Amino acid sequence: MNRKLLPLTIGVFLICAAGIVVLAVRPFGGQKTQEQRRTRIIIPRETNDSTQDSANAERVAYEDSVTIKAALNDGEIAVSVLNYDFDGDSMEEQIVAYRNLLESEGPVYISYIGFEGRSGAYQRFWNAQTAANRPGTVSLYIQDLVGDRNPCILVTGMNGQGEHTMTIFRRSRGQSQAEQGQSFIKIAEIRIEGSITVQETERSLAYQQGIANGQPYTIAAYGHDYTSGNILDQMEITYTFNQTKGLYEQNKITRVPGSQIEQRRLRELLSGRPGVFENFINDLWYYVSPWGTLDKSQYIYFDPVNREIIFFGDETQQVFNWLHSNSTRYGLYISSQNISVTTLRRFLDIELESLDSIRMRVSEDVRLKIDVNASWDGSYRRAGATAKGAETETPIRSYIDAMYDSSMGRLRFYGNGVYELSSGGATTQGRYVFFRANNRELLELRPEPATRPGEAKAEPSVRLVYQIEPQAARKTETGDAASVPLNVTLSRVRLGAMGIQDLHEGQITLTLTL
Repeated sequence: MNRKLLPLTIGVFLICAAGIVVLAVRPFGGQKTQEQRRTRIIIPRETNDSTQDSANAERVAYEDSVTIKAALNDGEIAVSVLNYDFDGDSMEEQIVAYRNLLESEGPVYISYIGFEGRSGAYQRFWNAQTAANRPGTVSLYIQDLVGDRNPCILVTGMNGQGEHTMTIFRRSRGQSQAEQGQSFIKIAEIRIEGSITVQETERSLAYQQGIANGQPYTIAAYGHDYTSGNILDQMEITYTFNQTKGLYEQNKITRVPGSQIEQRRLRELLSGRPGVFENFINDLWYYVSPWGTLDKSQYIYFDPVNREIIFFGDETQQVFNWLHSNSTRYGLYISSQNISVTTLRRFLDIELESLDSIRMRVSEDVRLKIDVNASWDGSYRRAGATAKGAETETPIRSYIDAMYDSSMGRLRFYGNGVYELSSGGATTQGRYVFFRANNRELLELRPEPATRPGEAKAEPSVRLVYQIEPQAARKTETGDAASVPLNVTLSRVRLGAMGIQDLHEGQITLTLTL
């Protein structure tokens, strides 16, 4: 009997065992498949697009450079981040400038974040208050000011009174390795209505080779000369480092005479009202060499309407977004950001020299090591100041209201500076302007980026400049000297420091239809 039941018992046991295995394995197998499908992300990428790869690499490096290594407290928001290896151990520490949202008019603070060996994590070791309280103007720099290879932290920015500020901290030398670099002492704090610069001097070869210390740098601050009736007269205050006290102290004061300008016009430009000085610098400015001659191979174009600043030097054009403006006693302080290299920020301290010239000091905040060679400090003269005959020319209208047919499509100009180009069922919109340069009439079209899916977007810096043939007749409106061009012939040109250059492309004829 038992022998007859034995095969049946074994068969039942094997069936039960197989069922247990199926029930145990199947849910996990299904969950694993579902999890794989849920977490799999496919990102389309063109492997042959080197520009995109470069942009992605630059973006990743930028995000890594601004990542805060230790959490801030509630209500604290970072303004600027700077990574630097203070100890030479190939492990970067971090300086973070931040503000407290609970203090609307409060100062900007900085914090030192370093690696703590016992916990194996980064933590905040030190905090301090700076003299700046306008976050959009703050910049962080590391520099060996004293010359003993003990790096100093420089925090520049503006305060609520419209003054330039510079706060400098120097790392304290502790008795132990754990104490070094975890705290800093303030060695300078300067506030002034003008500008503040570090006057660097060439240091010896022994310093470059690490054999001897270098000469400490001096700091120069330029403020108003209250003993003078001329608003542009300044006083240069020089600060030198006192080795005994370990502080920067005022050394001497030198009076710097300014240009004699009609004081009423001067007070109007420097009134601090929004947009006044911005409109004044809305132009092309050529660099003035130390010998007083114009250098047309280096210029700056300020465009406050489109919030752009164009730098041209060393045969390279750079376009910056105009981020913030702050009025100063002598002009304007501008913070800007490169439209292509977002890690490059540029701060411009612009002062009025005369009604046709400005003086500018430029500082750069480069979070990545890129090649930036051109020096933009110095005086600049308005481009139109040298064209004396331009004032006698008949002015042309910047904007018109008309429609034209052409080989590139139907072109519609609106009186508010907007144009539409219709061709093949597609419509392109943008901004336009008629203007005169070098006694020639020109037309500039600036297309806007495409907004419909699937279309290629135009670059923000694209400018199409055309020369209008001088033979073009003009239709005069009733009772007004303004006129509208009739049959217009356009030739594509490039407008730059070398003047107007013909691109030798096919001519375009516009025929007035409205």
